Amino acid sequence: MSSPAVSRFSWQTLLKEHPDAIAAGVCALLVLLGWFSLNSGWLGVSLLILTAAYVIGGYESTREGLTTLWRERELDVDLLMIVAALGAAILGLWRKEYYFIVDGAMLILIFAISGVLEGYAMSRTERSIQGLMSLTSDTARKLVDGQEQMVAVAQLQIGDRVLVKPGELVPTDGIVTEGFSAIDQAPITGESMPVEKTVGDEVFAGTINGTGALKLQIHQPPESSLIQRVIRLVEQAQTETPPSQQFIERFERGYAKAIVLMGILLGTLPPFLLGWTWENTVYRALIFLVVASPCALMAATMPALLSGIANGARHGILFKNAAQLEAIGQVKAIAFDKTGTLTTGKPQVVRVMAVDKSSDKLLQVAAALESLSEHPIGAAIVHAAQKQGWEWIEAINVRSEPGRGIIGEVEGKIAVVGKATFVQAQAERCPEAIAQQSQQWEQEGKTVVWVAYDNDILGIIAVADTVRATAARSIAQLKRLGVEQIVMLTGDNQRTADSIGWEIGIDKVYAELLPEDKLEVIRQLQQQYPSVAMVGDGINDAPALAQASVGIAMGTAGSDVALETADVVLMADRLEKLEYAIRLGRRSGRIVKQNIIFALSFIVVLLIANFTGNMTLPLGVLGHEGSTVLVILSGLRLLKD
Repeated sequence: MSSPAVSRFSWQTLLKEHPDAIAAGVCALLVLLGWFSLNSGWLGVSLLILTAAYVIGGYESTREGLTTLWRERELDVDLLMIVAALGAAILGLWRKEYYFIVDGAMLILIFAISGVLEGYAMSRTERSIQGLMSLTSDTARKLVDGQEQMVAVAQLQIGDRVLVKPGELVPTDGIVTEGFSAIDQAPITGESMPVEKTVGDEVFAGTINGTGALKLQIHQPPESSLIQRVIRLVEQAQTETPPSQQFIERFERGYAKAIVLMGILLGTLPPFLLGWTWENTVYRALIFLVVASPCALMAATMPALLSGIANGARHGILFKNAAQLEAIGQVKAIAFDKTGTLTTGKPQVVRVMAVDKSSDKLLQVAAALESLSEHPIGAAIVHAAQKQGWEWIEAINVRSEPGRGIIGEVEGKIAVVGKATFVQAQAERCPEAIAQQSQQWEQEGKTVVWVAYDNDILGIIAVADTVRATAARSIAQLKRLGVEQIVMLTGDNQRTADSIGWEIGIDKVYAELLPEDKLEVIRQLQQQYPSVAMVGDGINDAPALAQASVGIAMGTAGSDVALETADVVLMADRLEKLEYAIRLGRRSGRIVKQNIIFALSFIVVLLIANFTGNMTLPLGVLGHEGSTVLVILSGLRLLKD
């Protein structure tokens, strides 16, 4: 008794998921039976079967064409195809040349098959883009008094603790409070290698946990997670129409009206002007309606651009709309924010110089004091000491001197960490070599921290915002791509900015800028170059990101304001992805141009063949629909990379 139910379920699923394909298949069978019946002399049966083929194969196109005509007062290609098919049927009945009816049925069949192929081709792009939607988990293991409770992700609140077991999807963004694991972030950021996460690190919803169990604390609402922002932006990208497509759609509306007018003229004037028979005139006019329709031209843009968006998403590059994919390929000048974009945005200990040539005591004393400080520079010193495995005795009686340093007792002796003048005032002497090295590091743009203990200078520590490892290579790649001007914008001092700019190959450095100053620099660049990109991550970059032809935000490090303002988001904070994005934009543009040229050329060829009398209606339909499918497949080439 189970097999009929299974069979019934399978047919229901098939009808639900592939209605157009089934309709086209039934239409093909009916056309074949109708043609066979006509050849066998069964005229009545043939007309009945071919009528059913017209209805089943042409229903959807007729509905869409009439809906467009009624609601938008516009003619579209679907309606033109149906008019041509019905015209062929009427001509066949009028002249009793019933093979014209078969020609009309073939037109509807080929048009239906083409629609199915176009739908399947475009669904590949849709699946590639919407694959992000499957990365979200509906439930999470919430920890309540040490016990696991399966709850809906939407019910999680800030402060809740969540357990993520090995191999599971991370349900929402959170901070690791316990555990260690390697996280596969490829679905979100495009990074090929897993990233190790431990206590204090942030993990993102939609990423895949490795072999270790992690306990997370929710630090933002689930709807504000990175993956949810990405999904919203992808949905937005699918609904917006780029300028090139807008132009083609405007062109198509006027073009369809011109086709109808010319079709009427071609269906009435040739018998009087060229001596054509009425049968030949009407038949040629019907073929004209088919081959002159701009289906291929309409498909020249969006499949290619949507494929480019899907390709970018797979590589950790999120385009908010197709217009920005077009625009990024035309960029000739790029402005980079410094902190958090060209640099990591996190101070790190880069150099250490101790008086006694050993940095052990220097870092231990500095860490003992700075471990009780919340200053980012202090955190960098503590991190450096931990990285080298040093342990220290906790300082007591610690007090901070804002803008100067920190002082306290370590093992009963006074320890001081801070600026040179503050520390030197607590020491008996200042070694000349240390003072000279401090001055040199400061000239290089580094922040120098002095350390003294028991009235003696122990040494100095240089702290700096380190340049991203790939920054210099990325800048060089952009120049090889033909980007004519690359500048850096920063609110930092000129000396530090110049040092970083020289290190990574920046053409021009603008320092000590306020947000409105960055905006003005972008405007100046736009006077020199037709398309200017801005890359940033902070709230102070938002005005410049909005002004630029293409605003590009760093996805992981970027602020919410920057992410919302930007047009393109680099999800993995990897600058080398910018080169890929520009190449993708350029290739998308080339494919769109190739498709437009091919579509227009094919229309011209078909029109010439029609007016020379070497074109039949089914052949015209085959050429017209074949060119449309070829254009769509050409646009889908970007899905392969």
